[in-house]
Parts: sequence; C-alpha cells; structure tokens
Amino acid sequence: MMRSLFSGVAGLKNHQVRMDVIGNNIANVNTVAFKSGRVTFKEGFAQLLQGASRPQDGQGGTNARQVGLGMQVASVDTIFTQGNLETTGVTTDLAIQGDAFFVVSRGDQDFYTRAGNFQLDAEGRLVSGTSGFRLQGRMATNGVLSQTVGDIRIPAGLQAPAKATTLATIGGNLDANAELGAAGAIETTVTVYDSQGGKHELKVTLTRTDDNTWTWTADPAALGLPANAITDNDGDAIIGGGTLVFDAETGLLTSPATNPTLSFTPDGGTSQMNVEIDFGAGTLTGLTQFAGNSSAGFQEQDGYMAGTLESFSVDRTGTITGGFSNGNSLVIGQIALASFNNPEGLVRSGDNLYAISPNSGEAQVGFATESGSATIASGALEMSNVDLTQEFTNMIVAQRGFQANGRVITTTDEMLQEVVNLKR
Repeated sequence: MMRSLFSGVAGLKNHQVRMDVIGNNIANVNTVAFKSGRVTFKEGFAQLLQGASRPQDGQGGTNARQVGLGMQVASVDTIFTQGNLETTGVTTDLAIQGDAFFVVSRGDQDFYTRAGNFQLDAEGRLVSGTSGFRLQGRMATNGVLSQTVGDIRIPAGLQAPAKATTLATIGGNLDANAELGAAGAIETTVTVYDSQGGKHELKVTLTRTDDNTWTWTADPAALGLPANAITDNDGDAIIGGGTLVFDAETGLLTSPATNPTLSFTPDGGTSQMNVEIDFGAGTLTGLTQFAGNSSAGFQEQDGYMAGTLESFSVDRTGTITGGFSNGNSLVIGQIALASFNNPEGLVRSGDNLYAISPNSGEAQVGFATESGSATIASGALEMSNVDLTQEFTNMIVAQRGFQANGRVITTTDEMLQEVVNLKR
C-alpha cells in the first residue's frame, strides 16, 4: 500500500479534530466566561530511505532521504485572553479583570472558574449558578476579616452589633445679647445609645450668666435619673454643670479647653455610659458667641442601635460590605481569587469549571489587588472570548485541509487501481 494513503487518512482525522474544536468554540460563543480552544499540528513519523553521508575522497556529502508519514495533533490549547464585560446590574454577578479564577468548592475538592454568575442558596451561601458549588473567601466578624478561607455566606437577617455613644458634638451660635438667666436659656437634646442599642435622651441646657460667660447643665431627669446620678471626669456629681467662656473679640470658645466626659448608668441601661461632650473650643465649627439668633445644639453623636442587613455590595477588591437598617455599613467578607503558574495546564471539568493538572501548578489563593493586577467587577459578567471572524476563517482553512487530504486519498486510490489493472 502507498504511504500517501495513510498520510491522507491522518490528515482527515486530525483536521476533523480541528473542526471539532472550532465547532465547540462557535457553540459556546455566548457561554459566560468561555475560553476558546486552538488546535496545532505537528509532522508525524518520517521513514528513512537513505542515511546522510559525509564528504570524503574528493566527493561531497549527501543528505538523508526521508519520506513523511503524515501529521498529528500537536496540542489543543485553551486561550485565556480576557473576554469583554457585559453589565447586568445584578449584585451577585461578578467578573474578573485580569489573570485569576474564582475558587468554588464541592465538599473537600476545589475547582476554579471565570464564570461569575453566582446566586444565594437557601442557607445564604454564594454558589455557582451552573453547578451549585460554593464560592470561597474569608468571612468577617464585627467587620474584621479572618485569615481562614471558607464558604462565603450572607444570611438573611444578619445583624450588626450596636455601638454605645462615646462622643456627642455641640455646635452653633449663642446670642451674645441673650437675656441672663433662665429666660435666655437654650435647651438641646440628642438621642444616645447604650452598649445594647438602647435609646436614651441626653438633654443639655445652656444659660447666659454674664458677658461672654455661659453655663451648661446635663439634665438627669431626661435620662430618668436622680439629680446626682451624672458624674464628670473626676467622678464628681454634675449638678450645676460647667462654665463656658468666650473670647470677647473673636467670639470663639476658650474654656473649657478639654472636653468634659459625662458618666452615668441610664434608666433601663445595662452598663455605665461615658459620653464625651465636644464643644469645639477655638473653632468656628464648635460653639461660638456672636450677636444674632441662637442656633446652638447637638450636631452628631457616634452611637447606633443594632441593625439588620438590608443590602450588600461588592467592590473591586472582592470585599463584601453590608448596609444595615441602622444606617451603618460593615464588612461581611472578601472573595478569594486563585492564580496559576500555567493556567493553560488546567483541565476542563464541564460546567465552566477547571481542575488542577500536574502541569498547571498548584493554586496560589489570594485576594484581588493584593498579589496581582486582577480586580473584580460586580454587576457584570465576562463574555466568551470566541472571535467568530477568526473561527469562520479557521473553519475555511480546516475544510480546505480536509478536502485536500481527501483528494490525496482519491488520487492514491486511482494509482492503486492502475496497479491492479496491470494484470489485465
């Protein structure tokens, strides 16, 4: 039999493999984060007809004479070029920009994927929308991230702890021409919170007693307390309060230079509260005394009640931040990313998943922007990187290659027929 017949058969088989890969690429043109494949060929065996000889006795050398015996598939590569991003507006849709993979787990086995169409399951875990495998990362306790990588979980009804008020700020203007005594007094009230998130009303009265001099008094009755139940920095009972002195020329507060701290155990509270009162001495943003209407009052305080999770967002580092009903934001967790020395060495496992192979290297698990340039985009999905123009061009080349190898077989068959006919 002629060698060309088997070369043609090898060409047909291997061009069919190339068409299989091209067909798979085109079939996945709209698959989330699909990475296209590429087939390369190599020469097959070569039969040696005559070996090479060296120059000698005044004659030149001769080259070896070899006849090739067809071709083989050299490689089927996965092309990990970046796909375009498609905006979806869904918070749990995530896309990676850069060279990295999401880590998903099925029991004790980890897989890797670029497909970020995640969703929440019945237990609040973020899972792959195609396989149900659990997304991996690190969780936070009271906003502090741990170093242990595990399932990312965002349960409904997640609570943010309350924070006791430790600082309350008073600002605004006191009328320099206000009446002396109770007739010109200013009252201001702020809601403060204990360590359990309980609400309590702290009322302070500001009274003009002389030129450029005012007194302030914290009202125990507003807290449901007896007259001597509020103490100051030195532990003395706050009954008459303290004195506020303003500069006659600038109108700025000069005394007290340090902020007083009120200590009390509110009615219904479980522990003592220590609230620093910041009058803003020496600043225009604090208490001032100018001629004109009085506008002094509490401006803010730093405590809040416990809150329930209402929404969450994911930033470019993969950090998940929850928005709670108390207006507070708290870090819930951070999504892990994996990188490989040779990502092309990963093995496709179906469902947009990849598994480690002996030539991919071990997964290097980290977090976005920490050890590389990869970032995460929330509300978007990575599209397939299949280029239809290139695929149809490759299809034409593969088709012509297949036809040409088929013609080799046909021609070889005709030559064999001529050999058979020699016996007529």
